[in-house]
Amino acid sequence: MEAILETAIIEMGRLSKGKSFSPEDVAKWMYPTSWEYFLEDVEETMMEMYRAGKIAVLQHDKAVATDVLPDGPVRIKLLSKTKSAW
Repeated sequence: MEAILETAIIEMGRLSKGKSFSPEDVAKWMYPTSWEYFLEDVEETMMEMYRAGKIAVLQHDKAVATDVLPDGPVRIKLLSKTKSAW
């Protein structure tokens, strides 16, 4: 499932055209009726991609620490060098 979520995050970044988006946006897009059950999976994939340098994860427009999932809402921003997992 991780590859599917990584692809979804990248695709949402492309659709956002440079604007940031939330992990909730990804979960709702992928699983509209039961997104809450998948939010943790999206956040875990988001942090793995962030640690790998594929995306930026921001809180109040500042990069978050890579070692723990931050408390509170975060935003994802696709880096220009990010390529699809395909």
